[in-house]
Parts: sequence; C-alpha cells; structure tokens
Amino acid sequence: MQHSQTHLRSRPISAGHLRAFEAVARHLNFRAAAEEMALTQSAVSRQIQSLEEEVGVPLFLRHTRAVELTSAGAQLLLAVQQALPRVDTAVRQIRQSAGRKSVSLTTFASFASMWLIPRLEAFQRDNPEIDIRIDASDLAVDLEVADVDIALRYGPREAMPPQAVRLFGENLTPVASPWLIKSSPPIRKPEDIARFTLIEAGDAHRTHLEWLTWRRWFELHGLERAQPKRWLYFNYAYQMVQAALTGQGVVLARSSLIAESLANGDLIEVLPQHRMDSPMSYWLIAGPRSALRPEIKAFWDWLLAQAGTTRETIGEVPDPDTVDNMD
Repeated sequence: MQHSQTHLRSRPISAGHLRAFEAVARHLNFRAAAEEMALTQSAVSRQIQSLEEEVGVPLFLRHTRAVELTSAGAQLLLAVQQALPRVDTAVRQIRQSAGRKSVSLTTFASFASMWLIPRLEAFQRDNPEIDIRIDASDLAVDLEVADVDIALRYGPREAMPPQAVRLFGENLTPVASPWLIKSSPPIRKPEDIARFTLIEAGDAHRTHLEWLTWRRWFELHGLERAQPKRWLYFNYAYQMVQAALTGQGVVLARSSLIAESLANGDLIEVLPQHRMDSPMSYWLIAGPRSALRPEIKAFWDWLLAQAGTTRETIGEVPDPDTVDNMD
C-alpha cells in the first residue's frame, strides 16, 4: 500500500478533477459547486477526495456549513485558474475552426502592425471563407515543430533558409509629420536635423539593429559630434512612427514600413536625398507542411502582390529572388 501511494503521488495528477476543484474553491461550498456542474454533491466530494489523495495533502478544511482552502489548495487554485481558461479557449478555437479553411502566420510585432494588418482587410474581403491567425512575436518560431503555415521575417540573406523568398529590402530615411515641419525652421541639410527631438529604439545601440541608429546616419554625413535637441526612445518601430505621426520629433524610419504613410502625406521625408541603405530585407517562408493547401497558396500569392506594390512605392527595382516557389 505504501508503494502504491508513493507511486500515485509521484505521477502527474489526473486533470479530470480540476474543474470540480475550481468550482468548489470558487464557491467554497460543495452544494453550490455540484449545482453548477449538474452533479450530485457526493460525486463532487468524491472527485475532491480523489484529487487530494493524488496530490498528497488536504486542499480544503471542511467545516459544518462551508469549506476553506488550505495553503496547498490556494497554491493549486492559482495554477488552475490560469490553466483552465487557456484550455477552454483552445478548445473553442478548435471547434470554431473545424472544417474551415485557415492560414496561420508568424511575424514580428512592428511588421504586423505597420505593414500586414493595414493591408489585410483587402484579402479578407476577397477571401471571406479563409480565416487568418497571426502570431506577432519578436521571437522566431521553429517552423519544423510549430503549428504555423507561413513566416514573415526580417534579416540579411545569410540568416535566412534557402527556400526563403525575398519580399523587399529597405533603406532608412528621416521623416516627420507635416505640421511639425511647417511649424519649424526649414530643414535643408543634415546638420539641421539636430534642432529637433530625435526618436530612436532604446536598445538599438546594444543589439544587432545598430545600423538603424541616428548615430550611424550622422557619421555617414560627417557629423560624428552632432547632438539633437533631445532624445525620445521606444521599444518598437511602430511606437517610434506613432510618435512621429503625432509631431513629437523626427524618426529615422524604415521606408518599406512607412510607404503608405508617405504616399498619403501623413509623414514627410525631410531629407529625401539623404537616405541610408540597410543590409536587411523582408522574407517570406513557408512551413514544411503548408505548401499543398490552396488557401496557403492564395495567401502566399497575395503577399507577393502586396510586396510588389511596396517595392514600387519605395522605388526598389524588381528583385529576381521574388518568385513563386510554392508550386
């Protein structure tokens, strides 16, 4: 018997009793929990007793008319309250997507906010039967194991897998809101930029994104000692551009991500003749199990068409690597 109890308490607990535990812990009453779950009170009591045997310690203090969580019960409740909603959400999504066409993609947050999402309504309008799921994270997922159909990534050619398709490159250009420019002395040469608040990524000088910095732009124009009126730092590119849109300063922006804002006049290149080249490009990568599904092909083709529009907007010549390799 002792061996059986030791084995029972060393293995993972059965998940079936956790919902009964959560209900009793929330109501602190077996009868109320039983009514909520459409079970008898004795059935709920047996589930809690079995759970306590598996855990190895009491989870509740039983009183005459109510129950009270023990410290162990409170600790378990915290984990269960976090886990059960996630399980319920996953099941709901699975049920909703059953039998439906869907495309899942991963990309980094700024690209999703500034380039993908503003264009996505057009694809959804033309393809109402296809559901889109976007995982916007700055951590690259492993396509070999992740449940992802397409990845949109950012980096140099040597950092991409052989099958990656180049969407477009980028350069860096100083931009600001029209009203900030109109309310300030004219900007005619690079040194005039120092009169303004300059917007920049807070960690750019400590990461692989050092080429995106104002310091590099100033050095390129022989202004190594230049210092702006003040600095304004943010974590993400879309935050930096949003600050520029509201007139808070000048940002050294990625032309490919602000192409639409430039085209509609929300942002203005203050020194268009002083763009700075970037070694980075944007890439399209298909997951290993995605290429044969027609909805993936449709979304892939749409992304390539959108990329072509972006290349035209930023003045980039057609790229021979941008071809359809999904067939």
